[in-house]
Amino acid sequence: MIRAPESQHTPVIQQYLRIKAEHAHRLLFYRMGDFYELFFDDARKASRLLDIALTSRGQANGAPIPMAGVPAHAVEAYLAKLLRRGESAAICEQIGDPATSRGPVERQVTRIVTPGTITDDALLDARRETLVCALFQQGEEFGIARLELASGRFLCMEVTGREALAAELERIDPAEVLLSEDAEDLADLADLADLAGRASVQKVAAWYFEEGAARALLTAQFGTRDLAGFGCESAHRAVAAAGCLLHYVKDTQRGALPHVQGLRLERREDAIILDAVSRRNLELTASLSGEPGRTLVGVLDRTATP
Repeated sequence: MIRAPESQHTPVIQQYLRIKAEHAHRLLFYRMGDFYELFFDDARKASRLLDIALTSRGQANGAPIPMAGVPAHAVEAYLAKLLRRGESAAICEQIGDPATSRGPVERQVTRIVTPGTITDDALLDARRETLVCALFQQGEEFGIARLELASGRFLCMEVTGREALAAELERIDPAEVLLSEDAEDLADLADLADLAGRASVQKVAAWYFEEGAARALLTAQFGTRDLAGFGCESAHRAVAAAGCLLHYVKDTQRGALPHVQGLRLERREDAIILDAVSRRNLELTASLSGEPGRTLVGVLDRTATP
């Protein structure tokens, strides 16, 4: 982004920069009339990813300020394209009345969309669960939590070792994975979580995983005194991951999550585990030839009741 003293910018760009500072790692869609505009580096990135025109508005340090925009009525289609590429976006709306505003119309971010927190039917993939996952590490012990936000299905588990972790991540196939920015082996975990490019990896502050805060947040969400009724009172790593996940989702959704009413602890010993090689060879969700539909799930998708 072009650096210039705030006073050198117009009031509109000053407002944009203040809001953008709170969403540095997301594309900021800034509502201006019938369009959502993006500026500076966001404009360049959006122009490249969305194949939209890159123009300019005003100047900073004597250079034109890059700008790109999309029509408000078509924004969902553009968001879907960004989400498929693993990007996140903050949607900033005009909440003030232009007729009575002195200076720029008041604006605020009303919605954040990320690959794992989609709930809009227009953005959801009907053939795949859209899951956001949080991963907490203590040595070679890991806590995993996952949530399908559209349905409110919230699960957690604990595993030991990188091999078991990799197997679970491949089985879960999340759209988005949250990692602590202070994780012991952040680069290696990010490679595991990336799942060959299928998942968007987000680094969050280490305090998101603080167990005491996680328990307080979870019990407040469920209206309980503790987590014993969910079977995870002593699953410390899973609880830390679940707390991080709930905090992140509440932040992106900008409100309460009344449909998220419980948490279930999964145990590997309670299920038959198919390793990644077996799942691939059985062609459950992806065919060996790469042809869409030639899988067990593809066949089931075509079934019909007479």
